[in-house]
Parts: sequence; structure tokens; C-alpha cells
Amino acid sequence: MEYPTIKDGKYTYIETKGGEETLILLHGLFGALSNFEGIIAAFGQSYNVVIPILPMFELPIREVSVMGLVDHLSDFIRDKGYRKVHLLGNSLGGHIALLYTLANQDKIASLILTGSSGLFESAMGNSFPKRGDFEFIKKKTQDTFFDPSIASNELINEVYSIVNDRNRAIRVIATSKSAVRHNLGDKLHNIKVPTLLIWGRQDQVTPAFVGEKFHELIPHSRLHLIDQCGHAPMMEKKDDFNRFLSAFLQEVSGLVSVGK
Repeated sequence: MEYPTIKDGKYTYIETKGGEETLILLHGLFGALSNFEGIIAAFGQSYNVVIPILPMFELPIREVSVMGLVDHLSDFIRDKGYRKVHLLGNSLGGHIALLYTLANQDKIASLILTGSSGLFESAMGNSFPKRGDFEFIKKKTQDTFFDPSIASNELINEVYSIVNDRNRAIRVIATSKSAVRHNLGDKLHNIKVPTLLIWGRQDQVTPAFVGEKFHELIPHSRLHLIDQCGHAPMMEKKDDFNRFLSAFLQEVSGLVSVGK
């Protein structure tokens, strides 16, 4: 089932309105709605699955930072009137989810992180790629996954177009540097909400040891490592990811299993 993209003032998002509890999904720096197709298909009718499109390239340049995106999320949740949400983030989306949760634990039913930044990440190496270097971008995009064929031509071309747009490339760099500055190693012990960590064992961006460190530092957390899987388990290992997520949400919320 496909859901329309809603544009409401400064917000662009989709919302399934499939259940009483709200599950918000946060994409990463190069993420898109397509990253979460497996979650939408599995949970869209039993949860109100919401995916806000984070304004990576629309914020005023002075506000381009991980905290600028956290502020946008905070405004979105407030203006939509969501009371207590399950918050799931991949990559930079996980970082945003962590920062929001640390400031708003009373509004969080549970936290789910997969390949999250916030402790360590290695996306493009030590320098941003030269514009026009298509093969570099293709290789880096494929390296996001254990199985390089998961990186579709559409995805590779989208990443390439971002890198080769000067305005968007500047914003990517600014956001990435801001994320590095917001290392959360000394704050994670303050997270008190139930937390699920799902990591690919072959993640090259936020390696498996990062997931293990999150598990060590977040008190009420559990960790699942998925073999033959890279940085985006919800794309590459949909069935495993959804099984772990379903069991966790059932425990946290008491809702019936997905599909029943």
C-alpha cells in the first residue's frame, strides 16, 4: 500500500494512520522514503508510521547542523500533537533521535537505532570526494551494503547528484562536521527509555563495535547483530529487521503482532 506525501507548511512527511501508537522513522544524510519501504509494509497498518523528510538542504545555512534538524523534529512532533512516540533512526537519523530523546524522554515510548552515528562514523573518509568522481561515489554507496547490488542505480545517481550540487554538498559537509562535534559518549547513560539496537555485522560506516558500545553505554538496551549485513539493515535484511522490531514493540507497547 502506498501513502501520499503530505506537505504542510514547513513539513513534508508521510503518515499511515494505521494504529493508535506512533512510530516515527528518521532517515540518514543520504536517506529517502525508499529506505523504509520494508518497515512501512510490515507496520503501516498496525502503527501510525510517520516519516518526516528532514530538511537537510532547505534549512537556512546558519541553521545547518545536527541540532537544526533536531529542532525541526521537535517542532514537527509538537505541532502534530504526538504524545508519546516510538522513535527509530538510521545513521544520522539515529543521531537526531538520540539528541531528541535526551531532551524529551517523557515523550518517548521507545528508541530504536540502526547504524546510528553519535559515537563513531566513517562515511566518505577523511575528505569529501571531488565533484564528478562518479566511480568513487558508486563504490562508497555500494560499500554501505554487504551486498553491493542493493545499491540501485537510482540510489547511486541520487548520491552523485547531491555531491555535485555545490549548495547541497556544502550542507552535507556542515551537517557531518556538526554531527562529529556532537559525540554523545558521555551522555548515553542518561537514556532511560527502552532501547533496541539493530546492527549489521559488516557495517563499514558505523562498524559493529559501535553498536556494541551503544549497548554498553545505554542502560535499558538490547542489541541484535545481523550477519551478511551492512549499514542499513532495514533495507538489506528486511525480514530479520522487522522480526526484531516487532518483538520489541510488542513487548514495549503490548500491541498484537504485525499482520494479525
